[in-house]
Amino acid sequence: MTTLDIRSGTIFGVGLGPGSQDLMSVRADRLIRGASHVAYFRKKGRTGHARTIVEGMLAPGAVELAMEYPVTTEIPVDDPRYNEWLSAFYERQVAQLAEVAGAGHDVAVLCEGDPFFYGSFMHLYTRLQGRVAVEVVPGITGMSAAWTATGRPITWGDDVLTVLTATQPEDRLAERIARTDALVVMKIGRHLDKLRRALESAGREDEAWLIEYASMGRQRVVPLRDAGERVPYFSILVIHGNGRRP
Repeated sequence: MTTLDIRSGTIFGVGLGPGSQDLMSVRADRLIRGASHVAYFRKKGRTGHARTIVEGMLAPGAVELAMEYPVTTEIPVDDPRYNEWLSAFYERQVAQLAEVAGAGHDVAVLCEGDPFFYGSFMHLYTRLQGRVAVEVVPGITGMSAAWTATGRPITWGDDVLTVLTATQPEDRLAERIARTDALVVMKIGRHLDKLRRALESAGREDEAWLIEYASMGRQRVVPLRDAGERVPYFSILVIHGNGRRP
């Protein structure tokens, strides 16, 4: 067989959903169990949350491609080295994935939540365009699991839903929080104090709920005022809309 006879493989960005195997789509489950090559992001020295989610699902003999970030929170995102290091990292991963696909293998890239929603896979996707076939399998987002965990609908009627990251400046957070009906805030981490001040400035602190580890075994749902001084990485804040209804 010559190289011309080899069918190029496809890179699948597979949305795993919020963290529970039974919340994956049927297609995601099928692709993961049947994949000969599985890639996933992780912090150096860690298993990686995406890999943990699929424990027990991989086919015997599946080749695992761990993509270890060169940096996560060690330096601020506005440090020039941050984008430089991550850009080089993504280029290396794309080269590796393209090589595997070029040899005729499909690759399932594990993506927490949905691949196109604040996910690292997006940086691979844009770089892989025109090089190999790429398909995306959507997944349930973490925010959907979070507001469901509160037991209340997030939007009614004509409510406007705003999704923010807590990494934004405090004044911008306060402005957008004040203007929206329903709210989701992600990437809280070290920005919790700033977020609390922004909510207080917008007059909405008492409406806020904090959900930790939505859909996972350690799930915790509390009013923000009852949350501690620190929150885990998997934390999402929501404010429910109260719009038009019959």
